[in-house]
Amino acid sequence: MENIISSINDIVWSNALIILCLGAGIYFSFVTRFLQVRYLREMIRLLFNGQSSEKGVSSFQAFSIAIAGRVGTGNIAGVATAIAMGGPGAVFWMWMIAFLGSSSAFIEATLGQIYKQVKDGQYRGGPAYYIEKGLGVKWYAVLFAVATIISMALFLPGVQSNSIASSIYTAFNVPVAVTGAVVTFMLALIIFGGVRRIGKVAEIAVPFMAGAYILMTIIIICVNITEVPAVISLIVRSAFDIEPAFAGVFGMAISWGVKRGIYSNEAGQGTAPHAAAAAEVSHPAKQGLVQAFSVYVDTLFVCTATAFMILFTGQYNVVNPEGGFIVENLPGVAFGPEYTQQAVNTYFPSLGSGFVAISLLFFAFTTIMAYYYIAETNLTYLNAKGSKWQLWTLRALILAATFYGSIKTAESAWVLGDIGVGIMAWLNVVAIILLRKPALRALKDYQDQRKAGLDPVFSAKKLDIRNADEWDKPEQLKKEAVAV
Repeated sequence: MENIISSINDIVWSNALIILCLGAGIYFSFVTRFLQVRYLREMIRLLFNGQSSEKGVSSFQAFSIAIAGRVGTGNIAGVATAIAMGGPGAVFWMWMIAFLGSSSAFIEATLGQIYKQVKDGQYRGGPAYYIEKGLGVKWYAVLFAVATIISMALFLPGVQSNSIASSIYTAFNVPVAVTGAVVTFMLALIIFGGVRRIGKVAEIAVPFMAGAYILMTIIIICVNITEVPAVISLIVRSAFDIEPAFAGVFGMAISWGVKRGIYSNEAGQGTAPHAAAAAEVSHPAKQGLVQAFSVYVDTLFVCTATAFMILFTGQYNVVNPEGGFIVENLPGVAFGPEYTQQAVNTYFPSLGSGFVAISLLFFAFTTIMAYYYIAETNLTYLNAKGSKWQLWTLRALILAATFYGSIKTAESAWVLGDIGVGIMAWLNVVAIILLRKPALRALKDYQDQRKAGLDPVFSAKKLDIRNADEWDKPEQLKKEAVAV
């Protein structure tokens, strides 16, 4: 069975997917004239604008839900895995997919907003919604929804809970089954509260967890500030096969950098549009820009901080593609959160392992929360009549997967997680390339209104965007008329 799963993973994560993700990022960067640079200040301004409503959450809450999904195991264990399998150069390709992927994140989040709907009294949206409404291909939308439910409810929770359990065991010697049971119980308390409780928990937990972790990394970086140029040089040289110590792993650096970059920041994967669609905003491009910024927070801030800590301290191994190790500084230590724990322990021996374990608990737990929200949104899409037993079945599945993941091996957890991420990325990236025009029209409309000194308000009819039902309602058109 493990061989079959591994073979499926190799097919899903072939070079074709890597080229597709990088190519989409390059294309969207050029057609948006690198909005990820031009609109950086605007992204930050919009982050704290807007209020929640009966139907939707605020921009910051939607941002927090998206960050909860993005900032997780990938930022601690995923970075370590990328370095272990692709060398320091993998970090450069994580940066590259984040920079380029920020434009892809804008496109998919804007589409999520354009084609959102009100279901069960709440805004719902995501790739399944914009595939059906924008492309008019129902079977493709259903395929994405089913693939997403399977990935979010069965494949991906185990990666997060496994990392939580292993790091807690390393730091505090707590049996993984006990940690798994506690995490599963805590998750049950939150997911039975619905999207509003998820949004409120994420709004509080995300800034706290990211802030505390980044503060710790800043301290370590400041202690090693003179080594920063050397580490950046090592990363760049290794990325292009120039560094002799890591010669021959160029392909692995690209492959694992892109793979772990997408796993971490999820740009193009199709997860963030679900949170983006839940926001109460006057123009889809507003939330698109906010979600583009979340990619920066995830990879350029949090992942870079983790990578620097690991590389400063030399607490890592690098696998030789031909067998054995190129670098083996930690004999017998499996790649994962242990690298980061060892790095922090170098400077804070009595604090490091515990701090990383608690940070990872927050990171990964909020990610599982986001997984549930995404799975529920796609179930709502498929289940128009709102059958309660299907919702309870989904909750039971994600709770079971969370507990089971905490007690199984890390390698099998990561392989299943990679398959889930890869399938979603294939389906979503193709969809947003085909459906780029409505998002680009929305961007131009936003730019024009901002230049005119207006607070942009969206009208789907004005831009000749069909099936954007929520934006064509009389009350929305009235807002447009008042703004003009």
